[in-house]
Amino acid sequence: MNLHEYQSKEMLKAYGLPVPDFKVSTKATGIGKAAYELSPGPFVCKCQVHSGARGKAGGVAVVKTPAEAEAFAAKWLGNRLVTRQSGPHGKPVNRILIEPATEAVRELYIGATIDRTSAHLTIMASESGGMSVEEIAATSPEKILKVPIDELTGPQPYQGRALAYALGLKGKQVGEFTRIFVGIARMFLEKDLSLIEINPLAVTAEGKLLCLDAKINLDSYALYRHPDLVELDDPSQEDPRIARAVASGFSYVPLEGNIGCLVNGAGLAMGTMDIIKNCGGKPANFLDVGGAATRERVMEAFKIILEDKSVRCILVNIFGGIVRCDLIAEGILGAVNAVGTTVPVVVRLEGNHAKLGAEVLNGSGLNITTAHTLREAAQLAVSRAEEAK
Repeated sequence: MNLHEYQSKEMLKAYGLPVPDFKVSTKATGIGKAAYELSPGPFVCKCQVHSGARGKAGGVAVVKTPAEAEAFAAKWLGNRLVTRQSGPHGKPVNRILIEPATEAVRELYIGATIDRTSAHLTIMASESGGMSVEEIAATSPEKILKVPIDELTGPQPYQGRALAYALGLKGKQVGEFTRIFVGIARMFLEKDLSLIEINPLAVTAEGKLLCLDAKINLDSYALYRHPDLVELDDPSQEDPRIARAVASGFSYVPLEGNIGCLVNGAGLAMGTMDIIKNCGGKPANFLDVGGAATRERVMEAFKIILEDKSVRCILVNIFGGIVRCDLIAEGILGAVNAVGTTVPVVVRLEGNHAKLGAEVLNGSGLNITTAHTLREAAQLAVSRAEEAK
């Protein structure tokens, strides 16, 4: 689960990390009033969406007066911000954050995540703040400094001091950075986070450190331990199809291809997408309907897939272990009839009652083609998608 910037800053503040004064409003007049309260300017106004690269898309602006702040808010509230990370449909802007503009003489980066190779919480830092960590890793990987945290001892102040010296900080800045270092590590462990980034961590003209922007992701599987954090979720930032899939008990991720995928099992779904690509096609989604794929789930999955108007063919790849393939076949027929689609469907069934399931589909008289092997199914799907163009 992702947090908005203002929510992330509130969490940082609760752990004693330095953040600028800020206010948030859902109304343009509220932002204008907030600017008067934060005066004198200039101010920074930021659209609150679950996406990076907001500044390059116009979602962040420096304004000089409350009137300019109000005009910025009026422009964006109720509209969608499209960034290189948001996808072509963008994210709805429902809140604007405003804070005093800060003169930064240096911009640093500090973040925390799990290093999957070492299986340790790892603190990352860089002198190249202001850039995305992906850009730094791609162009100058040596600039990313990493410190593993031992889960038994937790973050140690000496580790923070060593990292501060490596970043060229001096005097009181070393102590300030160490407190930030220890604070984000404690926060990560205590709140069951999956990612925290402070970018930039500014060195102000007065020589102090200030967290100017923050991004926090929570581990969704650990939210049962943090009911207070569940309330911070903003479902408006998610694709409504994803929310419907979760409510129906399966996983769905939209992509940019034209072959819809309906598969039971995450690994099998990934393999199906790989084979589609290998055969020259492009998957329109990842969809794992789950091991206990019921008729109802299959019907709902079909409906969600077909909401994507770019889908030209649907590939169903089901292994009948827990579930019988003939029941899945009935679910497919029910979905096609209920939706009333003319999109061609290619089905590969394997396992429990696969032969009976194929017979059910072949005798339906609908635009459904069965295949025995996965490669054959992928090739047929790519061919049908091309014909449908």
